[in-house]
Amino acid sequence: MVVVMAPEATQEDIEAVVELVRAAGGDAFVSRGVSRTIVGLVGDVQDFEALNLGARRGVLQVMRVSAPYKLVSREHHAARSVIRVGGVPIGPGTLSLIAGPCAVESAEQTLQAALLARKAGASLLRGGAFKPRTSPYSYQGLGEAGLRILAEVRAETGLPVVTEVIDPADVDMVASYADMLQVGARNMQNFALLQAVGRSGRPVLLKRGLSATIDEWLSAAEYIAQRGNLDIVLCERGIRTFESATRNTLDISAVPVVQRLSHLPVIVDPSHSGGRRDLVVPLARAALAAGADGVIVDVHPRPDQALCDGEQALTGDDIREIADAVTILSPLMGRSLAMPLAARPGTRRVARAN
Repeated sequence: MVVVMAPEATQEDIEAVVELVRAAGGDAFVSRGVSRTIVGLVGDVQDFEALNLGARRGVLQVMRVSAPYKLVSREHHAARSVIRVGGVPIGPGTLSLIAGPCAVESAEQTLQAALLARKAGASLLRGGAFKPRTSPYSYQGLGEAGLRILAEVRAETGLPVVTEVIDPADVDMVASYADMLQVGARNMQNFALLQAVGRSGRPVLLKRGLSATIDEWLSAAEYIAQRGNLDIVLCERGIRTFESATRNTLDISAVPVVQRLSHLPVIVDPSHSGGRRDLVVPLARAALAAGADGVIVDVHPRPDQALCDGEQALTGDDIREIADAVTILSPLMGRSLAMPLAARPGTRRVARAN
């Protein structure tokens, strides 16, 4: 069961609902999105119905939700959500291109990649300072030094930053630099991390696990929402199948399926699914035609020298192709291309205050 609070509901109204539920032997989790606040209830539904919560001040609606992922389900939220990252919208009506280096290697490389991304029409900059790799001998990222580089490049280009966090202990530190926190495929069911990013106050990009079902993916999003954060964007990045011709198998069907089940925006990662530069643009076109709310792609000024996934990074003519794809397909899909806010004087800084 969920309680949908009215837009004008006060903090006291919300706390009164929570106190009533807990006094009845249940528990309540408050989740705040851009436009509304939801209180998810855990416990005996009959006990909650006896409370007549719908008559409480500040309550808009009380609903039973049959899906196990109650807060991210579309059962109580028929309209699909728009999530804003640094002022940039992701969701229905817009098409968002997120681009940048898979890994931050240096200030020069990151700035050059960001300029390539912006030239392609990107509204957000992706870049990894912490890299969870299959091999312990692979490049693991620059850590906080990489985050400082991303913050400096944001000030230079005006592109809000999306970056991965891999350790619950690092969430507050990463959130002080980033506009959006990414939970990668390998951490999709790291429940301690999901709960920590749910408390971070930053929008979250949640990638689908390599072998995760759609229900498991949405349940992972529920962990984030249950800790107070409804600003979640889902990312289909390919799943592990028997096929060996590509790095992973891009599940295009996941886009319409998830959009039917959940109100959260859904984007696609054609870089990590295909794993090859020549597949990125075709897979991006397919994703956008299927109704994805955006794509996230790897860009590198010198892919042959990249320390991470250079074989899938776009550059040169590939950048122009992805730019053409998003520019042409946006109006055909009834969307406008999401644009970043212009860099403002006085915004150059290393980190953001929490």
